[in-house]
Amino acid sequence: MTPQQPRTAQISAYDKDLDRNPANFQPLSPVQFLERAAAVFPNHIAIIHGDLRRSYTEFYSRARRLASALKSHGVGRGTTVSVMMANTPAMLECHYGVPMIGAVLNTLNTRLDAKVLAFTLDHAEAQVVIIDREFSSVMREALSLARVKPLVINYNDPCYSGSGEPVGALDYEALLATGDPEFKWNLPDDEWDAISLNYTSGTTGDPKGVVYHHRGAYLLALSNVLTGDMGRHPVYLWTLPMFHCNGWCFPWSVVAANGTHVCLRAVRAKPIYELIAQHKVTHLCGAPIVMSTLLNAPEPEKQQLPGSVVFFVAGAPPPAAVLASMKTAGFNVTHLYGLTETYGPSVVNDWNSDWDALSNEAQAAKKARQGVRYIALEGLDVLDPITMDPVPADGETMGEVMMRGNVVMRGYLKNPKATRDAFRGGWFHSGDLGVKHPDGYVQLKDRSKDIIISGGENISSIEVEDALYKHFAVQAVAVVARPDEKWGETPCAFVELKPGHSVSAAELVAWCKSQLAGYKVPRTIIFAELPKTSTGKMQKYLLRDRAKAL
Repeated sequence: MTPQQPRTAQISAYDKDLDRNPANFQPLSPVQFLERAAAVFPNHIAIIHGDLRRSYTEFYSRARRLASALKSHGVGRGTTVSVMMANTPAMLECHYGVPMIGAVLNTLNTRLDAKVLAFTLDHAEAQVVIIDREFSSVMREALSLARVKPLVINYNDPCYSGSGEPVGALDYEALLATGDPEFKWNLPDDEWDAISLNYTSGTTGDPKGVVYHHRGAYLLALSNVLTGDMGRHPVYLWTLPMFHCNGWCFPWSVVAANGTHVCLRAVRAKPIYELIAQHKVTHLCGAPIVMSTLLNAPEPEKQQLPGSVVFFVAGAPPPAAVLASMKTAGFNVTHLYGLTETYGPSVVNDWNSDWDALSNEAQAAKKARQGVRYIALEGLDVLDPITMDPVPADGETMGEVMMRGNVVMRGYLKNPKATRDAFRGGWFHSGDLGVKHPDGYVQLKDRSKDIIISGGENISSIEVEDALYKHFAVQAVAVVARPDEKWGETPCAFVELKPGHSVSAAELVAWCKSQLAGYKVPRTIIFAELPKTSTGKMQKYLLRDRAKAL
């Protein structure tokens, strides 16, 4: 037998006369989910907000009105429409109406100051800005600082009773009244077209604009449905800000599953419990701080859950003690992991049935791992960032968590260097340090900038935080490096106590000694309210500055 000759380029029979055409190829876009839901379940309740009940027919009609009205104001493909809104029906309408005409939705973080918002508006070249009345003051200031002069549209949510004067002359409902409810919208010519623009937190410099495309949003939205076992007609409570990674693509996921959106302007334990009980909520999302809010609510505010409620949690790894408490309270916690650059969550701690026999504490330890890739993510691994070789799957060797696939961003807007750096070696570099367990599950150990190097030993701040969270008096904790003349750095813990509880620094140090190796025990413990971002993440950069000044 002669050795096989190198294969030369040749045309297969499958390449002949089998071309793409409108009958067999359409660009993927999550916008089409709403068209289908309105056609198949026209009278199903799509949105609940206070006393408002809106069907899929109404939802679709209003989205088309918005698209039509925006188009009449010159908005089209590649135009940025910025929105500063809470979790409201209008925010959901923007997730469909804006991309219906090829425009790009830029959801603004409602917790940012005017200076950062002005930078964002300028960088995004916003042509239209829709402003919820609650945020009119900061947006008025931002617009005065910005170079761009967009069309300003005011949104007055009937469920908001606070103050706030309109910024512009045009009202959102008046705008929709000029639109066509039968507007003929089209799928994008190219599914690679931008659908949304999300900005990173910018804690170490100017925020970076992360560009999503229609294809990625479509795939991530459907992956959420599969990952969350959402079934048909889920009832989803909006505890996650829709401005954060487009609500992890759930504005599109819930509609794909023909479900019901239950809007919520602000995260408070009492209304969350009330809405879960009243509307039989099946799913909600949030950072670990949302879990703490629910668990630490006064007993009179808590209500019996109507059944097991799926809680998708992402962000910092939830402490094992918190996960165990959530299960006891009736919440089925699914741990997700991702970044703004991966459309939100793209990794899931897929539960194996043989773990059901483990103790609650052992199960919580399993759930604290980040897990395995979403079905729409083609690659997930822990690599040595220098050699780009995979680290051993031993649960010990740390490397950088990296991803590749269709739910990774197009790149950073107007920032080619940052884009090249992020995609170095053909992988997206997350900046998170982690390990890979023998079963292939990934577990974060720290952000590369948060690792504490003490006397040449690497200390995971997450490991120290997890030990402190196990103490009954601790509600929230963040551990950072504090400069030390002898050791270089030592762990410094900032601790927030549960209401009505007290404990001394010495007692917490003693507690940590019973949980950790000696060199990992915090040398300094500070009791204080912890600074958090709008999505519940600890602002460690502020705490690092405080630790340096001690």
